[in-house]
Amino acid sequence: MNTNPSSPDFKSGYVAVAGRPNVGKSTLMNALLGEKIAIASSRPQTTRRRQLGILTDEAAQIIFVDIPGISRPRHILDKYMLATVNAALEDADVILWVADASVSPGRGDRHIGNLLAQWDKPIVLALNKSDRLSPAKVLPHTNTYQLLAPSATWMLTSATRGDNLNELLQLLTDALPYGPQYYPADQLTETQLRDLAADFVREAALQRLREEVPHGVEVQIDDYDESDQRLTRISATIHVERDSHKGIVIGKGGAMLKDIGTNARKEIESLLGGKVFLDLHVKVMADWRSSERAVRRFGYRAD
Repeated sequence: MNTNPSSPDFKSGYVAVAGRPNVGKSTLMNALLGEKIAIASSRPQTTRRRQLGILTDEAAQIIFVDIPGISRPRHILDKYMLATVNAALEDADVILWVADASVSPGRGDRHIGNLLAQWDKPIVLALNKSDRLSPAKVLPHTNTYQLLAPSATWMLTSATRGDNLNELLQLLTDALPYGPQYYPADQLTETQLRDLAADFVREAALQRLREEVPHGVEVQIDDYDESDQRLTRISATIHVERDSHKGIVIGKGGAMLKDIGTNARKEIESLLGGKVFLDLHVKVMADWRSSERAVRRFGYRAD
């Protein structure tokens, strides 16, 4: 890639990807990067930790910071996630507000509009899921969202169909300050491979499990062995909050756990570009989302 970070016209900076849960933030970031580094599902709270995605071209280096969806905290885990959101917004050079254009803005969107206005930073509004927006609703919805962020530049986008992604990138580049290249041009993220593997296991679980289970799922990597160049061996534990949930995750004759493992293994192999042996276990940690000690044990931080 023919980047020129020494040019005085080169731009760089951090873009916090903010919005309500389940509006397509992670899917949009993956689409902009052209690579999958952030997990995505139809379940709220899929993103729990700060996830960096780095896009470098000849004009700029955009460092996306995918953060948890903004909602009112109900558990100790939610408070840690909100702290992650606030820290990312404070550090950001630009805020990319992702909203679901297919529905009218509600109370949560108005809350986010008020929150983002407090930071006095450039805002780019991505009105996502435009492929689900009927022509009759285009003007009413776009006008209403614009009122929530009057200073923002905006673009209708579809992360799944690829609509207006280049135009959105241009808006972000225009909003960034001039600056140096912070990461090598070919680096996509700073997240460790073992942490990405844990995310892919949780994503596979979220996509397969019933409504009452996913929020209480957490994944820990117990062993990550890449000493054999032909095969990466990974052992992981899926933690749930109820004994009944454990039975659901395992499934009849272990069928559900096998299905989760197969789907996760394929994603990890795609990420690593090689064969993976994935060994999964399931354990119960009762009400861990409401336990300060458990939340910290799983690596969540308040800063």
